[in-house]
Amino acid sequence: MDIPITLRVYGAEERCASCVNLPSAKETATWLEAALFRRYGEQIQVRYVDINQPYEEEEIVFSKRVIEEDLWYPVVVLQGEIVGEGNPRLKDIQRKLDALGVTVRANGSIPS
Repeated sequence: MDIPITLRVYGAEERCASCVNLPSAKETATWLEAALFRRYGEQIQVRYVDINQPYEEEEIVFSKRVIEEDLWYPVVVLQGEIVGEGNPRLKDIQRKLDALGVTVRANGSIPS
């Protein structure tokens, strides 16, 4: 794969009321970046997006959606599709990446 796939993790400094006991969106982005790098290498990029300060047009539009629809963040988005919300599951994200044809690194772990 020549171009890395970007996984966006939307959230805010202040945690949503339903997610107080969960890791923050920024912590989730850091955790996902490390876990996905071990499995897929540089094919995947993880980008944290603060819903109150998005930069790119796509991020501005989706940040408005997170706020207007009162989604539980972190909201994990892959190619415009929500693949995790509130407490995202790594296996669900990996299944989606595998379905997209992202290859596991030679030394990456393969789920049992």
